[in-house]
Amino acid sequence: MDIMIIGIAGGTGSGKTTFTNRLKERFGGDVSVVYHDNYYKAHDDMPFEARCELNYDHPDAFDTELMIEHVRQLKEGKAIQCPTYDYTIHNRARETVTVLPTKVIIIEGILIFQSEPLRDLMDIKIFVDTDADVRILRRITRDVKERGRSLDSVVNQYLTTVKPMHEQFVEPSKRNADIIVLEGGHNVVALDMIIQRVKTHIET
Repeated sequence: MDIMIIGIAGGTGSGKTTFTNRLKERFGGDVSVVYHDNYYKAHDDMPFEARCELNYDHPDAFDTELMIEHVRQLKEGKAIQCPTYDYTIHNRARETVTVLPTKVIIIEGILIFQSEPLRDLMDIKIFVDTDADVRILRRITRDVKERGRSLDSVVNQYLTTVKPMHEQFVEPSKRNADIIVLEGGHNVVALDMIIQRVKTHIET
């Protein structure tokens, strides 16, 4: 099977997941998704309070080497056991999720273009670019409503790690993109272009 790997990167709250979901909805079982966030390193040796203080927006927070190995396996037509992450305890969960090789595999995450070996596995690299004020509002809404975080903790994390790491790592990685999409899944023109490219690959 000829497998296409699409990387979708961008800052927190930029609309990466919306863009990914639009493609998933359009092509269903022909698309599998691997999220970089699931590859946060496990810290079973640390107490909860110490885990809360870690910088989760630095490249070192991720087990990217494992993700690279998994993407290679998928590209070879092998299923993987993808790790999962529990944001309420700031640690990797015990459960894994089986990801099957499909005609199109999407890799999504804020820092996936920062790793050259991971980039080299991608056929198309898309960077979702959205204004910072929109991104922080989306981040607050998501972390408070979906991840059980307090407003103060989200704002503090944004100012101390998210914003500085975005400026140091995420924004510069944009130069590695093949396509820059403004407003993510809400950009109908860009979405249609990618859909046509994916459709051609699936049908050939």
